[in-house]
Amino acid sequence: MTTPSPFPTSTNPAEDRESIISVRDLVVGFGDKLVMNGLDLDVYRGEVLGFVGGSGQGKSVLMRAILGLTPARGGSIRIFGEDRDNLPLDRRRLLEQRCGVLFQNGALFSGLTVKQNIQMPMRETRDLSPRLMDELAMLKIELVGLRPDAADKFPSELSGGMVKRAALARALALDPELVFLDEPTSGLDPIGAADFDELIATLQHTLGLTVFMVTHDLDSLFSICDRVAALGDGKVIAAGPLRELIESSHPWLRSYFHGVRGSRLTAGVAARGDA
Repeated sequence: MTTPSPFPTSTNPAEDRESIISVRDLVVGFGDKLVMNGLDLDVYRGEVLGFVGGSGQGKSVLMRAILGLTPARGGSIRIFGEDRDNLPLDRRRLLEQRCGVLFQNGALFSGLTVKQNIQMPMRETRDLSPRLMDELAMLKIELVGLRPDAADKFPSELSGGMVKRAALARALALDPELVFLDEPTSGLDPIGAADFDELIATLQHTLGLTVFMVTHDLDSLFSICDRVAALGDGKVIAAGPLRELIESSHPWLRSYFHGVRGSRLTAGVAARGDA
């Protein structure tokens, strides 16, 4: 007997796509509190998946669990088809090098310059000459739209938007296939947030990235996400194209997408007609 899928039927048949991240029956908790309790999620090659949920529901915790920074109590996490937790250390390290991470607020090392921050993953995993690392760091700086003179600045000398771009350059230091973004537009003004969304979309298309993006930014969901997954009560309550979540009858999704702030997005999706 086949168990029905907990997710809405998608107009974009994901079943035929390669799953880069496959999470099954995940359980994560702290003390007596379970944050994830039987969570299932797939992220497909080449897509931008927006991951949303209420404050304190565990969006960033899930990202950290997938990355192996927060231990799971149960379930499985497969990345690029491999069970990360059951890999020997050397293969796990190689798997990690195929991923890049932009943490909340950038998380740059305050005592290092932008160039040194970008070079940190290279120093830890590559045997490169200082000259080559300098050249690669400058390429990443140009790639994310920073001026060359940003290379020798410290994080305290950067604007909020520059910090985000520098952190993204570090996330791309090892030419990853999969990029995790944790609230990438948080703290940016509307123009800066729109510019950063455009940058992510351009890099995703140009570099062929798969992007897992934790966000609460409705504009980001509308402008760059191929699919959206929503977290509630320790599980993914819906996953699919944005239109499907907007049309869902789930109470939290109705509140999120049809509240005062979501009404403009909903109207835009209806007008576009192709989400």
